[in-house]
Amino acid sequence: MIQINKFKLLPIMAAAFVVGLTSCDLDEYNPSGATADEIWSTPEGFVTNVNAAYSEQRSWYGKEDGIFMSETGTDLWFNRDKNTYAGQLTQYAGLNSLQGNPNRAAWNLVWPAINLCNAGINRIEDAGFTDEVQKNRRLGELKFLRAFYYWHVVETWGGVMLRTEETQGPLLTASRSPVEAFYSIIIEDLLEAEKFLPAQSGWGNEYSRASNKSAKGLLARAYLTRAAYATGGEKEEFLRLAAEKAKEVIDNKAALEVDLYATYAEMWDPRNNKRNREALYIVSNSAENPTLNYDLNVGNRLYQFWQTRYNGLPGLVQDLNYGFEGNRRLMPTLAFLDMFNEENDTRYEVSFQEAWIANSNYTWTAGDAATYDKDPSIVGRQIRAGIDTALYITKKQLTGERRKPFVALDRDSVYLPNNSIRNGNLYVNFRKFRDPDREFANTQSGFKDVIVMRLAEMYLIAAEAEFGLGRPDLAANYINVLRTRAAKPDKVAEMQVTSDMITLDFILDERARELAGEHLRWFDLKRTGKLVERVRRLNPDITQIQDHHVLRPIRQEELNALLNGEEFGQNPGYN
Repeated sequence: MIQINKFKLLPIMAAAFVVGLTSCDLDEYNPSGATADEIWSTPEGFVTNVNAAYSEQRSWYGKEDGIFMSETGTDLWFNRDKNTYAGQLTQYAGLNSLQGNPNRAAWNLVWPAINLCNAGINRIEDAGFTDEVQKNRRLGELKFLRAFYYWHVVETWGGVMLRTEETQGPLLTASRSPVEAFYSIIIEDLLEAEKFLPAQSGWGNEYSRASNKSAKGLLARAYLTRAAYATGGEKEEFLRLAAEKAKEVIDNKAALEVDLYATYAEMWDPRNNKRNREALYIVSNSAENPTLNYDLNVGNRLYQFWQTRYNGLPGLVQDLNYGFEGNRRLMPTLAFLDMFNEENDTRYEVSFQEAWIANSNYTWTAGDAATYDKDPSIVGRQIRAGIDTALYITKKQLTGERRKPFVALDRDSVYLPNNSIRNGNLYVNFRKFRDPDREFANTQSGFKDVIVMRLAEMYLIAAEAEFGLGRPDLAANYINVLRTRAAKPDKVAEMQVTSDMITLDFILDERARELAGEHLRWFDLKRTGKLVERVRRLNPDITQIQDHHVLRPIRQEELNALLNGEEFGQNPGYN
């Protein structure tokens, strides 16, 4: 992993500027008095700055804000308990230039990182490198990171300002650039990064640095996304490039030091998290020495956000295996649960938890029987720790729940016939990111690496591109690789799909089954032009989504800080 020292990070951020920051804010980034020129002028200082350019990923990946920006407001998730937490993004309720904190915070965080990349790219010839290979590696990292950040910027906020030069003071004016210009820079940067970056093993123990496979993977994603803004022959060309680059990664797995795990369960086994074989790019977290993490004890919190309530139910107390439920935010839509055929597909049982075995002995009381709507006949029945079921929540329909000696809910207990949520207090638990290796049951920070991009996505990119090129047979072939891997041992044949089954909606369903929670869903729906339609059809509790929600609003404070803010303009549909 990359060792980012938080105390070294502060002075090197002096050159990073976000529209609207005052000179006092800039001074706070430079307590040591070191100047940007001094820090960039030696290879050692230059590498420290490169390390810092990685840091803002940690504000998005593995954190609540990143999940709200990239997964919520889609067909897959809604607020647990039907509450309104971050409702501007989860429900599009009052989302505007002054509301929607994760969106506003993300805007503030991304620009300092971009500015560090710009500074390094333009200063590298004066950094004193004597080893051309090492110099090019650092340039490759910065090119990859700039493309990575700008992909997030252009997909989130559209054609805002495209900066390729370092800024060292307040900018009082700004101009917009078209989306196509962003992608020209993104693709150019990734082509150079691909050329300069080594294999992952070339970084030794610093395995979370961008590598050759990272650049190729992001390039495939960028080509596919760029195709969404094109028509005719230009669209076909970008789809072709996306398919070819994804296929290049797939066909060169050995050289790129990447491969699919034999089963989906192995992919998400916590024991396979570090140096994950399938990962193309990660954000690392050190459990052995958390002080090396820029965000210290915040770490990876993905395991928390989809947690259902269980602590305090009959036979259950909080423990490491079942997870910390203090920051549970989201629950799955019924439509998402129904995308799985759990009889054939292991991805359901890996991704979701329906049954909880008791971890505390318990004897049913008359009071609890009434609370949980149980038949009086269960009073006095025992639940034995480590043996008996204590909680069962299923997407199936149950009968005789009142006589079952454990808390039991079925689809009709949680959801209404129209797929809306009836009761969001208890629900099928999304456990894909479970983290049983934390120190204590109530420890919030997790130190698993966040897998930002992995090989399975390349199969799905290739499938979507081939489908767009009118070759559904090839699309089916790529999808079947993942479905074979996901199949139960005796259900491989049932999991295969044929060309006539491939539609854009099927591909999106397959991406949900494979990639849910991996910081991609909102971008997937936007890219395919399906955001509004699928949300309205599959997530009926979101009632305020509009066509303009394919972009997020720009913070009003940023526009107010510009002398030409009115000319620059807010994104359409926002005030």
